[in-house]
Amino acid sequence: MSAALPTAQPVLSVQQLKIELRGGAQALVHDLSFDVHAGEFLAVVGESGSGKTMAARAILQLLPPGISQTGGRIVFDGEDLATHDVKAMRPIRGPGIGMVFQEPMVSLNPVHRIGEQMAEGLRMHTALSAAEIRTRCLDMLRRVQIAEPERCMNAYPHEFSGGMRQRIMLASVMLLKPRLLIADEPTTALDTLSQREVLDLMVGLAKDQGTAVLLITHNLGLVGRYAQRAIVLEKGRLVETGDVPGILVAPKQPYTRKLIDALPRRQDAKAKAATAQPPLMQVRGLSVSYPGARAGLFRRHPPQRVIDSLDLDIHAGEMVALVGGSGSGKTTLGRAILRLAASQGGQILFRGEDVRSADRAALHRFRLACQLVFQDPFSSLDPRMRVHEIVAEPLRHVPELGASARARRVHETLDEVGLDQLGARHPHELSGGQRQRVAIARALVRRPAFVVADEPVSALDMTIQAQVLRLFQSLQSHHGFACLFISHDLAAVEQIADRVIVMERGRIVEQGTRDAVFDAPRHGYTRALLEATPRPLASLASPETEPFAEKIFA
Repeated sequence: MSAALPTAQPVLSVQQLKIELRGGAQALVHDLSFDVHAGEFLAVVGESGSGKTMAARAILQLLPPGISQTGGRIVFDGEDLATHDVKAMRPIRGPGIGMVFQEPMVSLNPVHRIGEQMAEGLRMHTALSAAEIRTRCLDMLRRVQIAEPERCMNAYPHEFSGGMRQRIMLASVMLLKPRLLIADEPTTALDTLSQREVLDLMVGLAKDQGTAVLLITHNLGLVGRYAQRAIVLEKGRLVETGDVPGILVAPKQPYTRKLIDALPRRQDAKAKAATAQPPLMQVRGLSVSYPGARAGLFRRHPPQRVIDSLDLDIHAGEMVALVGGSGSGKTTLGRAILRLAASQGGQILFRGEDVRSADRAALHRFRLACQLVFQDPFSSLDPRMRVHEIVAEPLRHVPELGASARARRVHETLDEVGLDQLGARHPHELSGGQRQRVAIARALVRRPAFVVADEPVSALDMTIQAQVLRLFQSLQSHHGFACLFISHDLAAVEQIADRVIVMERGRIVEQGTRDAVFDAPRHGYTRALLEATPRPLASLASPETEPFAEKIFA
């Protein structure tokens, strides 16, 4: 399928779109105009809050309550969708315009089987028999590389990983062969391998069915690999548009340059003084298993081994990145080291003392010296507490600090993370990046010796991610804590890590200095992870690694 000519009649034409809070209290999208042509892959790029998702929801007339379109036209197949009521939109949603949402678990109904949910659209929009619908569903599941489609049809959403659920969502949407597919951050929470698989499938299906794709993303790596054209939004306004190579290599607007400058880049390796000191944290032969699923009233399947006889060393002041695909055991390992998940064998030595066999007092001392930064700060912060109360909470266990000393420590920590003016706010009054800063401040206020950071930047847009990574590096340099940085984002790892450990199916398959692992990977799994990581500027600079979409649409 060749790229559509700009002169062809567009599948979708958005003209002077305006979206506001009801009553005109705040404008969310200002006079936005763009076209999408048949067979085209158009990316909509911008930070969180730039209006990307609001514009996409307006196309399908799915704006949240309290937000409305107050101007402009959304023309699809010659009809202005803004004039359509719910009944008129029904034949357009699905067969005309399909949408893949950011979180498939929210889109899939947890109480219905996959087969029932996939068949719903075909029952509503076609006259196919039940047997024909089932056949089409099975064929589409095979096309998105679901290994056991029959079993999948009878399973529930919770039985699948995030990548598999996103494939199922994509299969459900593409069953109706829409003319336009809107993909709203479809791979944000996926590891690099699943991310590439899902987007390659999306592009392949779109190519086969002649579908135009509108990709909403803050990931410029995906834009460089897959998109042909891009539009850049800032605070609801279109600031730049054009072909992807031109935008990424020679951006015209300061905001676009800011987005590109925020891409993670490798920094010079930190010089480490030779030391004879033993590692701060030593893991020897650690094994973790989950109980097997029930196989009857009194019987279970054998336990599932998640971590298999694993050895690991982390020295004081070292930033060790733990990478791997979803299900590789990264988060389980981090939680097991902190004794937040049960382990079935091995040793966890902290400053030479085995915390797996420690008594209550020793375990208390260990936990006071270690902290965890969670992936989703919103769910880990108490919504009833103010920021300064959240940050002060860990200091309750430091009896030698009086009230004035605790207040001083909280103020110093909030100042370090750039939130000294926001201490009186609640979590819901903060942005995603600010909430992550609160989570980091809470973890560091006790001045821990060891920190586990579990996917701390995976849900943040590029500019906020860059700020949080710089903050993390600065705080580690200042306080000297050791850190296990768990991530599936190899670009972030390349910027921040001293040493990299690669996990696959509960085992370490490769480890070494950052430069050694990234420049000369020895294991095939490591090479696969690195090849799946989108590098927009590198791909555009080399004709041998041209963007994937340019190949697939050629």
